[in-house]
Amino acid sequence: MEHYYYDKMDKIRQNACHAMRAGILGLEDAFLVPRLEPRELADIFFQLRLDSPEIFWATGFRYRDYPGSGNLQILPEYLFEKSKIREHQKMMKARVEKLARQARELKEWDKEKFIHDFVCENVRYDKLKKAYSHEIIGPLGHGVGVCEGIAKTVKVLCDALGIWCIIAVSEANPEKGIRYRHAWNVIRIGGTCFHLDATFDNSLGGGENRYDYFNLDDRKIYRDHEPSLYPLPPCGDGGHFYYLEKKLSFTKYEEVEKRARQAVKKGRTFTFHWRGGALTRDTVRDLMELLEKCGAEKGRHAAVSLNWPQAVMRASFPEGDRQEASLVMEEANEGERDSQII
Repeated sequence: MEHYYYDKMDKIRQNACHAMRAGILGLEDAFLVPRLEPRELADIFFQLRLDSPEIFWATGFRYRDYPGSGNLQILPEYLFEKSKIREHQKMMKARVEKLARQARELKEWDKEKFIHDFVCENVRYDKLKKAYSHEIIGPLGHGVGVCEGIAKTVKVLCDALGIWCIIAVSEANPEKGIRYRHAWNVIRIGGTCFHLDATFDNSLGGGENRYDYFNLDDRKIYRDHEPSLYPLPPCGDGGHFYYLEKKLSFTKYEEVEKRARQAVKKGRTFTFHWRGGALTRDTVRDLMELLEKCGAEKGRHAAVSLNWPQAVMRASFPEGDRQEASLVMEEANEGERDSQII
């Protein structure tokens, strides 16, 4: 279990974090922490819950200041009554163990995929943003979550399966229309760190699991993510990106054409990543024409969606005659698919 943020604190902040953790785990009504500024304590509390997503019942705190004392008294705010907390603890522990048991014998990369797929297949985004959806109890107990709850669920399952994992958080950017912080994960596979955003993949879907944000490097993740709130380990290698691993990342039109024909013949959707240079409008046009040609050979039409920042295209080939392929621009985000028909 990685306590990434705790390890980066100085001694005083670590002492405060340790006192918070002990008090909350003990379900105390009040406990003492070293005197720090309220903003610092709030930051420590936030980082504690990033490091320890199994602590799902503490959502905030108040404090009392006694002049002349070297401590502050913390009064934690709990999401449930204490008797309910203990019930939920047992339920969450059993749920995590049951899921982990199914993947314990898998290799690291496959364990990561198991966790990712569990989220995409079993968790829907909570538009109402209920309090428990920010914690593991939302995705694991109710099948709903927001990015924070989903990232915490990924971490708690990685912890159970022995995969190094932390939660990354970016700040809001109202000027871009980004009103809230966003959370995702950094995972270490084969000794190398990658970004994994199960929330963004879950927002795409379209009837199948998507892996557009499965093991990205720093350059790719920040194409459509804001800078992280806290320093993160470098993720400079995209070698375990899903579409590369599955040989679905292409540099030549002929490769796309070959696989598209196979998909049309078998009646399947075709999702792929383009890395044959910049994905310009001309490149998109050429790929669209190619996909439409492959569909037309079997009397079908190409219906294509595009995640432009990550250069991922998804094509289905329904029956019907059209003079040109249709294109939907997809925008991965915190909620359900936000798309625009072009």
